[in-house]
Amino acid sequence: MTKIPHPGNYECQLVPDGYYHIYNRTNNKEALYRSDENRQYFLMKFQEYLLPFLAVYSYCLLDTHFHFLIKVQNAAKLEKHLLQLPMGKRSILQKRELDQSPDLRTWHKVLASQFQRFFTSYAMAANKQWGRKGNLFHRPFQRVSVESENHLRWLIFYIHANPKKHKLQTAYRMYPWSSYQTILSDGTTKLERQTVLYWFGGKLAFEQFHQQAENWMDIQDLIIE
Repeated sequence: MTKIPHPGNYECQLVPDGYYHIYNRTNNKEALYRSDENRQYFLMKFQEYLLPFLAVYSYCLLDTHFHFLIKVQNAAKLEKHLLQLPMGKRSILQKRELDQSPDLRTWHKVLASQFQRFFTSYAMAANKQWGRKGNLFHRPFQRVSVESENHLRWLIFYIHANPKKHKLQTAYRMYPWSSYQTILSDGTTKLERQTVLYWFGGKLAFEQFHQQAENWMDIQDLIIE
């Protein structure tokens, strides 16, 4: 198992077809969720604001932060989605991007803005429910470009093993708020399950990798929190 080089840039540009490790945490280590209903709402809002722009391969929701492995959709799909939105639903940044000729579009500002819209939507609902004020999330959110299939495999393990790292659940493969069990299941999912299993070589290889990859020294350079 080859060691992953240190990524260096934690605020890289988001570009079409790029793979990214997405991470964010709360300010002052506040709780990000106070109930399972909050976690479900968080995932629902993620789906609403971001799934049209992204494909999701793995995730884990922790007490004060989260991790996602995502891929940005290609430029044609991004354009198609924005064009399908009613004019009144398009943000200023989205309108500006569409006004550019296709060869001049960069997409980063639209994508980064969509993450912020997601964070704001969840934070406003949480503030209202919990009677709090102010920013809930740290800014800017962190993202690391993923450049190889080996990096993807190790990152998926790291994301799934976070509950053990943070002493939430030693048997992290049973943690209910990560994608591990969903990837092994046959139920309906928005995750890119078949692609993940392909990267590992099937369900058995996926399980074996997670069982064997227990040495945190091998993935120190993946830690961005």
